[in-house]
Amino acid sequence: MATIVQCLSSCATLESQFKVLSLKGISSSSSFSNRRGGASATLSSSLSFSQSVSQCVAFSSGNLWVQKPTRQLIVCEAAAPTKKADSAAKRARQAEKRRIYNKSKKSEARTRMKKVLEALEGLKKKTDAQPDEIVTVEKLIGEAYSAIDKAVKVKALHKNTGARRKSRLARRKKAVEIHHGWYVPDAVASEAVTMAA
Repeated sequence: MATIVQCLSSCATLESQFKVLSLKGISSSSSFSNRRGGASATLSSSLSFSQSVSQCVAFSSGNLWVQKPTRQLIVCEAAAPTKKADSAAKRARQAEKRRIYNKSKKSEARTRMKKVLEALEGLKKKTDAQPDEIVTVEKLIGEAYSAIDKAVKVKALHKNTGARRKSRLARRKKAVEIHHGWYVPDAVASEAVTMAA
């Protein structure tokens, strides 16, 4: 694997390390040209080091070549700003305030839905339930609808999400009514009429 050693200021310290170096099958007269800059580099059996300019020394599968860089790069680091701009700080404050407000609206809608679903579950499990007991559940459903509509109005919930949640509550209420026989769907009633005839 090729290893690249870059000498940035002086290669004089590397001279002692590369005194004993043998190149296999490389003649000192062969040369090649660089693709990008067209600078030529000469393969040699002995190394010469320059202290005035930086050089690149690379080893690749037993071959050694020395090439002067075509241009010098200067890398600068820019420090990140220590504090946000005033407008960004204001936007961050506004976003946090909206997040807390939206969270409370969504939480209220979920809590109201949970109360309705628990009441419907309890009513469904009752064996001697009366049709009048659904009125208390309908009040809870109205409160849940109101909380969902408020959350949709302030855009804490998407309008389709609000519609889906209200539909879920209505379907659950209808299932309880059908379970106790307080409501007979039209399809079932029409089937009962046709079977009786």
